[in-house]
Amino acid sequence: MATLARKQATGAVPALVLMLGASVTFNYIDRSAIGVAAPLMTADLGLSATRFGLAVAAFYWIYAPIQLFLGRLCDRFSVYRLLALGTLLWSVCTLLMGFVAGFLSLFLLRLILGVGESIFFPGSSKIICRHVPPERRGVANGVIAVALALGPALGTLVGGSLLAAFGWRSMFIVFGIASGLWLLPWQLIVRSLPADSIVNEAAFPAGRILGRWSLWAMGIGHALSNYGFYFVVAFMPLYLVKQRGLTIIEMTMVTTAGFAAQAVAALAWGTISDRWTRSGRSEATIRRWMLSGGQLAAGIAIIGIFLAHDIVTVTILLCVAGAATGALSLNLYAVGQMFAGPRCSGTWVGIQNAVGNISGIVGPVISGIIIDRAGYGGAFALTAAVTAFGAIWWAAVLPRIEQVALD
Repeated sequence: MATLARKQATGAVPALVLMLGASVTFNYIDRSAIGVAAPLMTADLGLSATRFGLAVAAFYWIYAPIQLFLGRLCDRFSVYRLLALGTLLWSVCTLLMGFVAGFLSLFLLRLILGVGESIFFPGSSKIICRHVPPERRGVANGVIAVALALGPALGTLVGGSLLAAFGWRSMFIVFGIASGLWLLPWQLIVRSLPADSIVNEAAFPAGRILGRWSLWAMGIGHALSNYGFYFVVAFMPLYLVKQRGLTIIEMTMVTTAGFAAQAVAALAWGTISDRWTRSGRSEATIRRWMLSGGQLAAGIAIIGIFLAHDIVTVTILLCVAGAATGALSLNLYAVGQMFAGPRCSGTWVGIQNAVGNISGIVGPVISGIIIDRAGYGGAFALTAAVTAFGAIWWAAVLPRIEQVALD
């Protein structure tokens, strides 16, 4: 499999990885659009911070648990077709959000959006493990991590502009149509892959990895990482407008700067980690310390944003948090792929991502309740504490990073 991956790296595989990057860009544009729309949507639909938090969290209520099932499907059936079906579903849901009339319809569409988007990370990890050799894993996952940042960045920049000019409904309609167009080049690229490179490996009993502490340690660490990122995506635009007094355009520019820093940093971290690995040094070592250092820096930056006295400092700290998140998003999946190997990467990342997105299930609701009852200070403090604790988790709790034995 490794030899096959090396041969393909000069052919269709780079285009395949770039298309995965484009997919996650649309994925995060669509899921984070609700945060951009929040300043106008909450007023138009009469949503409290608690109800808004519930609408945000609804996505993760289905997105997280269904990955326990979908990751297994990626190891047994055509992952390329599963990604296409998921994209079609989430594109339609995003489009329909432009026509919601109240909390209930918004809540239901967020649930269905979670079903569509849940296929991406187990599916992309399966494809990367199958086609990309270890010494190029950093850049391949870096492309995904860059796209993960570009999604919210473009969603904020373009969405904020649409929000200011045409209202929040236009934003969802435009994003839904754009996501659906991804399906056209995806089909062409998949057809160009060698037929013997897209056949699934022999199935294995999923129970062989369920008892591995390394799997659950990755899932818990993933949740600690996600908590801060999801807080920034969901509540930062609202905070900057309502508490800092920024206009929609000013909020758009400040928030976009943080996500742009995340994108640039993710590609840089991926390149550095690949050079480290090619030099003969331990891939596991650099990925562990990128995770730990990234968590610590993100936690400090988040609490710093609330304590900062001027918007320039807030912007700088958002960029620091973004650069730290770039290291996290790159290595969360790269380390999961290292533990799993090609044979069970879909199942592994599906379970890891399901546990990791518990933060999306409870975090926005907890933050919304705290904000309604006590203001933003408590929500920022809790988010920073959870994020910083992740630094200890990666450094001291995660077991030795090596591929698990399946037989």
